[in-house]
Amino acid sequence: MTVKVYVEGGGESDALQTRCREGFTEFFRHAGLTGRMPRVVASGSRRRAYERFRKELQPGAQDKIVILLVDSEDPVPQGMLPWEFLRGRRDDGWERPAGASDESAHLMVQCMEAWFLADKDALSGYFGQGFRQNAFPERTDIEAIPKPDLMEQLKQATRDTKTKGEYRKRAHSFQILGMISPELVRRASPHADRLLKTLATVSQP
Repeated sequence: MTVKVYVEGGGESDALQTRCREGFTEFFRHAGLTGRMPRVVASGSRRRAYERFRKELQPGAQDKIVILLVDSEDPVPQGMLPWEFLRGRRDDGWERPAGASDESAHLMVQCMEAWFLADKDALSGYFGQGFRQNAFPERTDIEAIPKPDLMEQLKQATRDTKTKGEYRKRAHSFQILGMISPELVRRASPHADRLLKTLATVSQP
């Protein structure tokens, strides 16, 4: 059984798409999926990820499972499934395609960078000297942090680092993704936990 995950990220350049694939692949490997790894498809924008995911679905195909993984960008009400959220979000309005199940769609809430806050030690180790961990509030509800606030906190925490400099998504994000602990992420993010549980189930031989 082939499992493909169409992820938001990677932009348009081959180099950045490679870093995106490598970052998610490392994250999934650290989550214990070695030997049954999904194929990560870096898709650029979230809209393009959805379109590529929808195109990949083929009714009746039994040899592959296709999954969509995008940022939510906004808060997700407790108990709301991704397809309901994506259909109701004003900037999306995405319907669940024929052949897709509830388990076909997953969200990074409110963006991938929220996962980083679950493992501040990995962040500190990556940025090194000058990293200001106290730039982040003492909170565990990482999915409730608005995206603009989170990005500003990352900039504040990394502004004085000596080698990496201020956080830049294209330069740093996927390397960090490959370093953080999936176990810490899934404890802090119910949506990340749902994703990893789904991948563990569908990737069974």
